[in-house]
Amino acid sequence: MKYFVMFLVCLVITSQISAQEKEIDSVTGKKINLDEVFVSAIRVNKTTPVTFSNLNKEEFASRNLGQDIPILMNFLPGVVTTSDAGAGVGYTGIRVRGSDNTRVNVTINGIPYNDSESHGTFWVNMPDFASSTESLQLQRGVGTSTNGSGAFGASLNLLTDAVADEAFAQISSSVGSFKTLRNNIKFSTGLLNDHIEISGRLSRITSDGYVDRASSDLDSYFLQAAYTDDKTQLKALLFGGHEVTYQSWFGFDPSPINLIGQDGNIDSNRSFNIGGVKLDDNGDLEGFYDRQVDNYKQNHAQFLWNEKLSNLWSFNLALHYTKGRGYFEEYVDDWYYTNVLNKGDSQLNFIGLDSFTLNGEEITSTDYIRRRWLENNFYGTVFSADYTKDRLNVILGGGWNSYQGDHFGEVIWADYAADSQIRDRYYEDDSNKTDFNFYTKANYGLNDKWNLFADLQYRRVGYLANGEETGLVDDTFHFFNPKAGVVFDLNANNNFYFSYAVANREPNRSDYENGDPKPEKLNDFELGWRYVSNAFQLNANAYYMRYKDQLVLTGGLNDSGAPLRENVGDSYRAGIELDANIFLGEKWQIQPNVAISSNKNLEFFFERDGVLQDLGNTNIAYSPNVVIGNRLAFSPVKNFQISALSKYVGEQYMGNIDSENSVLDAYSQTDLNIQYVLNFKSVIKSITLSGLVNNIFDEDIVSNGYFYTYDDDSSGSVQTIEGAGYYPQAGTNFLLGATVRF
Repeated sequence: MKYFVMFLVCLVITSQISAQEKEIDSVTGKKINLDEVFVSAIRVNKTTPVTFSNLNKEEFASRNLGQDIPILMNFLPGVVTTSDAGAGVGYTGIRVRGSDNTRVNVTINGIPYNDSESHGTFWVNMPDFASSTESLQLQRGVGTSTNGSGAFGASLNLLTDAVADEAFAQISSSVGSFKTLRNNIKFSTGLLNDHIEISGRLSRITSDGYVDRASSDLDSYFLQAAYTDDKTQLKALLFGGHEVTYQSWFGFDPSPINLIGQDGNIDSNRSFNIGGVKLDDNGDLEGFYDRQVDNYKQNHAQFLWNEKLSNLWSFNLALHYTKGRGYFEEYVDDWYYTNVLNKGDSQLNFIGLDSFTLNGEEITSTDYIRRRWLENNFYGTVFSADYTKDRLNVILGGGWNSYQGDHFGEVIWADYAADSQIRDRYYEDDSNKTDFNFYTKANYGLNDKWNLFADLQYRRVGYLANGEETGLVDDTFHFFNPKAGVVFDLNANNNFYFSYAVANREPNRSDYENGDPKPEKLNDFELGWRYVSNAFQLNANAYYMRYKDQLVLTGGLNDSGAPLRENVGDSYRAGIELDANIFLGEKWQIQPNVAISSNKNLEFFFERDGVLQDLGNTNIAYSPNVVIGNRLAFSPVKNFQISALSKYVGEQYMGNIDSENSVLDAYSQTDLNIQYVLNFKSVIKSITLSGLVNNIFDEDIVSNGYFYTYDDDSSGSVQTIEGAGYYPQAGTNFLLGATVRF
């Protein structure tokens, strides 16, 4: 509560300070540029009863020095981000209102991006994508109907580069801590004959990472051809990336590190990475495998068409295709597998080989190197038609998408290979998923003050899989997701809204590997107030999200680093969120936000020491009760700005049983960002110099982790053993960049 009071006091004081008139518009929405028609069916503005935040490229340009999009979103309300490698390059993650990235529906130009099976978003597959992003909108809660997997925490939609009127070319480079290096080139022809534009980008990012051997070697591209006239807009896009990252998704788990004779103290060895460990027959460390990497390519093709049929009607049609192919390669150490992970001694059988006798000794296990492959194809269409007349706006839309995934594993070397051959497959399975949805949205203005909103979506999901870990899966889900709300404009400055939304969601592949999961259901209530003036803007909202059979994170990971989940009966998330934008004269700007919440499992049961126990109401994993952010910007002269960005994340549990061993301590982070623009009237149009110092106070930040339990009956009675791992983030580190525009 004290954070809430401090925030309100700050708003009251600053709102009384006179300021230069400025047009503020993260709520009201700026004039829509031509390219925004491609996301108009799923984006919202102040006439819609949805809680949202906008972020455009000008707002994150000074920090866009090679880190992933989630890191650039770190200071939005209710957002918590993390990085496996500890410095924002490589695998990164985002949580919104405590919901992880599998629950954040992500679209690019209205086209689904979440992986169809895991529901996750892997930004590492599209490195430097922020450099081709025009704007993004984060809708918290259920939001409006969109395409792809259902939103259970938030919806994030990205719009790629707008059509440039004037030709340009630019070169960007940045360097930083941990040998981080980012280079990219961009170009645009501008509008040729007032109608056609071709643009593109090539990027390369390398980094050693903060964590040991958590290196990243990333390449990406973006190519766009566009045609526009008064009624027609066409875009053809090709983009994608290739990532090779050393595996750092194991985190820092003190227990197995102690077992191999290493320092298990996180404070003295924060960057230790057990990935690729090689041990001798006594469990002594020999070294680390140098190719313990994730190697994946992903290529996207999109065709976007918007047509204005009349003053009343327009439509959007998009076709898309994504090809993904890659593997993660890992050295499996016999001693570590058997003695540390307690997996037994049947590795030969696991990789499809028979035990055999050598010199009178039965051989049942071995050191080996495997590649676990995924090849997939994802294609489909999304569409919408927009009708606007007087006070009525109606959108009819939907999409059909198909996914085929081929999973298989290869053994490329084994200490005891028996009669196997290189690249023998020890498992092979495939999966198919289809996703069809159709929605109708209507926004009707009763008068100058009242707007009514309704949104009805039907979604059909079919999933077929036959893996050894999943078993045979042949499920079809039919979901009906209604939403309704009202908006009241008290006057030109004050806007109020209330909405109720239902969301249903299918389990992901890992859920099936864990057991027999149920689909989950969410009822979301949102109540909000938006205040806008020339100098001061405030968004305040309260929410109550009630879940049935929510698939909550258990805190555990599977053997490929994916979070494990399980159904709980009833649970809820409730909270208050505030964010403001305040101008103090011409030189100062403050953008504070605070999210205070309660996140509970109701009547949670857990088997401890062999006895099923009713733990009552427990905290939902990875759901801090307090998240605070702020940006303080100062522009002493034209084209120069210095900003201090701060973040506070309260204590959170990594499991659902409120164990003290599962606590992630609260942490705070402050970054310093500087940008200076030099303008010229020559071949070189401008040079932009940027600097970013992350974690300037060198705080010990652990932003993520995992928690596990297992039963030990070696003493004659069952005892529940608890363990935890952590993902430490880098101390003070920096990035420096320059962009030359021609």
